[in-house]
Order: sequence, then C-alpha cells, then structure tokens
Amino acid sequence: ERKSVLRQLLELYAHDFGEYDDADVSEHGLYGYKYLDHYWTESGRHPFFIVVDGQLAGLVLFNGYCTVVQEPGAKSIAEFFVMRKYKVKGVGRIGATRAFELFPGRWEVLQYGGNAPSYAFWEKVIGAYTGGRYEKGPVTTEDWEGQAITFDNSP
Repeated sequence: ERKSVLRQLLELYAHDFGEYDDADVSEHGLYGYKYLDHYWTESGRHPFFIVVDGQLAGLVLFNGYCTVVQEPGAKSIAEFFVMRKYKVKGVGRIGATRAFELFPGRWEVLQYGGNAPSYAFWEKVIGAYTGGRYEKGPVTTEDWEGQAITFDNSP
C-alpha cells in the first residue's frame, strides 16, 4: 500500500543521483524506476523505508542480483538513499546496518564510478560494521563502472 510513497522517494533519489549519472527526466517530468514493480513480483527483492522519529528519511532496496558475488542467497544493495536533512545524523549508517542484519550472509555493495561520497560512505560504514573484514575492487560491465565492496556477515 506504500508503493506510491516509495515511487516518490525514488524520484528524489534519482534527482540527487543525477549529479553523478547525468540522467534526465522523461517528457512527463519523471525519472522513473524501471524495477519498481519487480519488488512486488519477484522473490528476493526487498524494499524498505528509512524512518526517523516517524518521518520518512530515505529508502533501501536490495535484491539477489549480484555482479561480483556469485553465490546462492547473496544480497546486493540496489538503491540506497537518505534525504540530505538526515545525512549528517548517522541515519545512513543505521539504515545500512539494519538492512545487513535482516539477511545475514554474503553481501555486495556497488558504488557508481563518479560518486566519490558513496565510496567514502560505504567504506566507512562497512569497515566499521565488519571490523575491517571486507574486500573491495573495481567493477566494469558493458554499461557500468565503479567499485564493489563485498563481505560476509554470516553468524
């Protein structure tokens, strides 16, 4: 029942991310998110809101479509967004940590090539979360370039 709210937050996320991927809005003034419906039709996809004191503060979407970790049950952060108001309050770290704790196992977090703040954020958060037990390296596909951080939080 909150799919439309998620859609709106994804628009804010795409607007912010446009600084890095140079995306444009459609003729209808929307960025759109082509995988939104998949979160209700495919198993292994999980959408969550990040909420602070009852207020929407962001979102985290994760799934099992991994680029680097090719193991059954592995998870990948597909989208992660914290509204600017909440970024300096540690909300992103808490949101990421809670997402990881929901599904113990192998994780992969990709950072888009031109997004230097993402590199710094994820290395700091995952480094603290894993006690420095993670791997990172460059990733290049035919339509994407950046970095991957992988770790295992199995019990």
